[in-house]
Amino acid sequence: MTETAPHAGRDHELVDIAIIGGGINGAGIARDAAGRGLKVLLCEKGDLGGGTSSRSGKLVHGGLRYLEYYEFRLVREALIEREVLLASAPHIIWPMRFVLPHSPKQRPAWLIRAGLFLYDHLGGRKLLPPSRGLDLTHAPEGAPLRPEFRRGFEYSDCWVDDARLVILNLVDAARNGTIVLPRTRALRARLEGDAWQLEMQGDDGGVQIVRARALINAAGPWVQDVVQDVVGLNSSHNVRMVKGSHIVVPKFWSGAQAYLLQNEDQRVIFVNPYEKDLALIGTTDIPYDGRAEDVAIDDGEVAYLLGVLRRYFRVPPDQRQIVHAFSGVRPLYDDNAANPSAVTRDYVFEVHGGPEAPPLLSIFGGKITTYRRLAEQALQRLKPWFPTMAQAWTAGRPLPGGDIGSDFDAFIVQLAREYPDLPRKLVHHYARLYGTRARELLGPARVSADLGRHFGGDFYEREAAFLRETEWAKRPGDFLDRRTKHGLRLTTAQRDAFASFV
Repeated sequence: MTETAPHAGRDHELVDIAIIGGGINGAGIARDAAGRGLKVLLCEKGDLGGGTSSRSGKLVHGGLRYLEYYEFRLVREALIEREVLLASAPHIIWPMRFVLPHSPKQRPAWLIRAGLFLYDHLGGRKLLPPSRGLDLTHAPEGAPLRPEFRRGFEYSDCWVDDARLVILNLVDAARNGTIVLPRTRALRARLEGDAWQLEMQGDDGGVQIVRARALINAAGPWVQDVVQDVVGLNSSHNVRMVKGSHIVVPKFWSGAQAYLLQNEDQRVIFVNPYEKDLALIGTTDIPYDGRAEDVAIDDGEVAYLLGVLRRYFRVPPDQRQIVHAFSGVRPLYDDNAANPSAVTRDYVFEVHGGPEAPPLLSIFGGKITTYRRLAEQALQRLKPWFPTMAQAWTAGRPLPGGDIGSDFDAFIVQLAREYPDLPRKLVHHYARLYGTRARELLGPARVSADLGRHFGGDFYEREAAFLRETEWAKRPGDFLDRRTKHGLRLTTAQRDAFASFV
């Protein structure tokens, strides 16, 4: 196996950019900056992608409902990025069709048709099929729905493994020299001459200092804490916390389609296929004023999501069928919108530092779909301090493992030919998570016995070693819940046994 996880930085090392925050925005900036020839260090107080970036609705999408808030620029940018990202990582991003049953009590049919027309054309769609109307009384997509929903619409967006998207950006950043320090908290940053001096503390208690010509605050829900407590400055922007919760149940309909359900409060709920035989249902979009670390789904949110399902489906799941639930805090830029669902998903930069002073760039807001463009624009804001850095480069370059072409199924067939004695289900798992890096993971292994200890499901020791050596996995949740979703398939005893192993 080829190790991509970098060494720890040397104390008082000088880098061009130090990034605080290992979510999707920090990871995207690290990849872009490193590929432009800048020396980069990234620190994250928890696991990489362990906060908001692994607790999303797991969609790369334009944001159909943002059209009614006149967010045309944001939707256009997201729709363009949707196809850029699909081409860059077809192993972890793939097309999905969404069925929108029409409910006349909410948005009129003409408004939905107009919105879908814009959605089809705003972003120069090339790879995904267009929207269409559906007669739900005859279309198979209408079979699981209650009979009163006779008319509907279908449109395209994309699914993404959000936690893996973070990791793949950082794998690529590390290949270009980025120092990646998970579980390393930023303690304080002070200007010392022509550089920031950033003091960090690892989870082993050790303190490390790096000097940086520029500091980027990509801390998500903690962006204001970093400005005020770590750097000691005041911010002119605010972040607004919105909690989004999801439940996971056994899949209760046939077909690969997802559903988008309008609720009576004008919010929308996604019902998406998840991990083959499960369904992911959310989100709730409610104000949150607690600590981001403490966010958790509550009984009211569970009841809300199940209530929406009962309204639309003939045989909806109930609370006893919930196999997993999670919540995330969305750190949205506070635009003073009264409705949490209407708060902009756009992003705003705040820059401290003049032409002669090392800059601090803080990021407020954003969404997973536009992270790559956000990274480009963040570096453009820093161009005055780094006038010789190379041009933007990520738009046409695949993420690690994504160099498989446009036909994922053909890639699986080829990989299965190369490893004919491995179970096809296992080959599919490796192809889906690692793309062409699956060959690096498997190496000389040819049969299941070559993969080492079996922890349950499709999880073997060889994959665990690969995650430890190349993707910074250290604790059980890193392996089972974020780098993979093996945790959904393991029994409590198997999870405990794996925890003892690592």
